[in-house]
Amino acid sequence: MSASEPRAPVIPTTTTRIVLPGIAAPDALRFETTEVVPPATGRALVRMQATGVSFAEQQMRLGRYYGQPAFPFVPGYDVVGTVVAVGPDVAPDLVGRRVAAVTKVGAWSEVVDVDARGLMTVPDHLDAADVESVIVNGVTAWRMLHEVARVPAGGTILVLGANGGVGSTLVQLARHAGIRVVGTVSRRHHDTVRALGAEPFDRDDPAVHDQIRAAAPDGFDAVFDHVGGPGITRSWGLVRRGGALVSYGTAAAKDDDRGIGGIFFALFARLTLWNALPNGRRASFFDYWAGLRRPAAFYARQRVAFARVLELLEARALEPQVAARFPLAQTVEAFRLAESRTVAGKVTIVAA
Repeated sequence: MSASEPRAPVIPTTTTRIVLPGIAAPDALRFETTEVVPPATGRALVRMQATGVSFAEQQMRLGRYYGQPAFPFVPGYDVVGTVVAVGPDVAPDLVGRRVAAVTKVGAWSEVVDVDARGLMTVPDHLDAADVESVIVNGVTAWRMLHEVARVPAGGTILVLGANGGVGSTLVQLARHAGIRVVGTVSRRHHDTVRALGAEPFDRDDPAVHDQIRAAAPDGFDAVFDHVGGPGITRSWGLVRRGGALVSYGTAAAKDDDRGIGGIFFALFARLTLWNALPNGRRASFFDYWAGLRRPAAFYARQRVAFARVLELLEARALEPQVAARFPLAQTVEAFRLAESRTVAGKVTIVAA
């Protein structure tokens, strides 16, 4: 090997990971050190540089995330890091490359076993936490705005929770596309959201619905709703003729005693009914994993959206919203902060 050739990554023999044992408080997270298992066919091992705490993990902790695995399991929806090993039928030149992947679970670990089909290239010069903040958040926001809602330049949208990981990214992508953005947010985050380019409205104000309607008397070209619950009807009422309601979460289910399956069934039934009405409006639920039955097309769409987001990140047209950085050893503290709803952006977990 010449001095100019990069050294092959050392494959760790053990990994520390964070296990969610069941429905419990963040303090119940369990730290485990286990042996690293060689990757199976079609899989790759990624040494974690950054992962994060999303609302999905907060719902999983309560057993309220639709389709989550049985307890116990390792949470972690996405990851950025370096490939240290690949299994059979995976290109060996991936080893040593910096990548990102959406995992749904498993990323809260020093070494993450991922589906190699979902690996996306990450430039070496970008900060790991910055990239982490726009993996699933960025792909979700890009696809909802440009593929689902298809809002044209000059349009007006409403983003519920404009300070969140997806919300803050959606605000910036829309403003870059020449779209006016109205956002709901707690008053403490008004300045932050205004700086991103949105018009903030206090989500806790009893009159907020009337205020929002007055901001767009003819209705919105798109409403992005991650809350669900009874409020979804109000969101639908704010969509103009020719516009779209994009539901992409059930945050309200966190405090709902009904079974999560029943909550989703009721939501899907309502959206299906609205979408069938002859009023020129569209209603849909954005499921990140929809289309996975056709993996080639699914991962191709994911890569295209992520590449567009990274282009904007590199050009500083998209400012990463990193709320805080914690080492893996402080995942409990990271979880508590994310659940406090006191920060804007994404709480990240970074390698020591």
